[in-house]
Amino acid sequence: MKYFFITAIILVCLVILEIIREVHSFRVTHYTIWSDKISKEMPEIKAAVLSDLHNCTYGKKNRKLLEAIRAQHPDLILVAGDMLLGLKDIPVNVAEEFLEEASEIAAVYYGNGNHEQRMKEDSGYYGDRYKEYKNKLIKAGVRLLENESAEFTWHGKPVIITGLEIPLGYYRKFCGETVTIQEIEERAGKADRENLQILLAHNPVHAESYAEWGADIVLSGHLHGGVVRLPFAGGIITPQVRLFPKYSGGMYQVGNTALVVSKGLGIHTFPIRLFNEAEVVIIHIRGKK
Repeated sequence: MKYFFITAIILVCLVILEIIREVHSFRVTHYTIWSDKISKEMPEIKAAVLSDLHNCTYGKKNRKLLEAIRAQHPDLILVAGDMLLGLKDIPVNVAEEFLEEASEIAAVYYGNGNHEQRMKEDSGYYGDRYKEYKNKLIKAGVRLLENESAEFTWHGKPVIITGLEIPLGYYRKFCGETVTIQEIEERAGKADRENLQILLAHNPVHAESYAEWGADIVLSGHLHGGVVRLPFAGGIITPQVRLFPKYSGGMYQVGNTALVVSKGLGIHTFPIRLFNEAEVVIIHIRGKK
C-alpha cells in the first residue's frame, strides 16, 4: 500500500508538471490539403491558421509566437476567432498588438469567434470596446470578415475566404442543436462553387452543415482540443459541456470538405491542457488536377 501511494503521488506530480509545461508552450502542426479547384502546376498556398489565443502570451508581446509564424513564411494568415477574451473588464490590447504585428508577416483574414461576436452584439454591456478593436485592426490592414467574403488572388486564381458568425444561441451550455444551411446563407450568402471556397467558422460542431453549404475547406477552433486528450478517444469535453466531441482537434474529411480544427493557442474557462499542446496550424493547399 505504501508503494501504491508513493507511485500515485509521483504520477500526480508528473501530470501537474506536464499541465504547467503545456499551458506555457505551443507547437507548429502541418496539414496538407489537396484541391481539384487549383492546378497542380501552381505553387502550394501556405496559410498559418490561428485560433483561441484568448489574450495569452508567449514571450514579451508574443515574440515567440510571432517568430514561429514568421519562420514558416506563410502566404496568408487565417484567424478562426477568439483571439481576445470577451469579458467586461479584460482589455483587448494583447490580441490587438499581436494581430497588428502579424499583419506585417502576411495578409490577415479574420473570422470572429463567440468572444468577439458577443462583444459586438452587446455594446450595452461591453461598450465600444469591440468597435475600437475592429477599427484598430482595420487600420493595421487586417481584413475582418463578419458574415462576409473576401477574394485572395493566387497566381491569377481567385480563392474565396468567408467569415461566418452563427447565432450566439448555438454556443449555449448543453446546446445540442445544429445550425441550418438557411441560417448560414442568410448570414454569409451562398458558397462559391466555382472557385476554392475557404470558410472561417469558429465552432466545428456544425461541420456537416458547413460542408453542405459548399465549403471546400473549413477552419475552426473553439474546443481547445477538448482540454484533455486521450489516446484513441481524442478530446474529452467542449465549452458546451458535451463529452468526447467528434471534431476536437486535427484534420477531418467531411464529405468533400476538408475540416481543420485547431487545438487553439490559449486557455480560459478550463485553465488546463493535458496531452493537448497549443498549436499554430500550417495548412499546405496543393492542386491535384
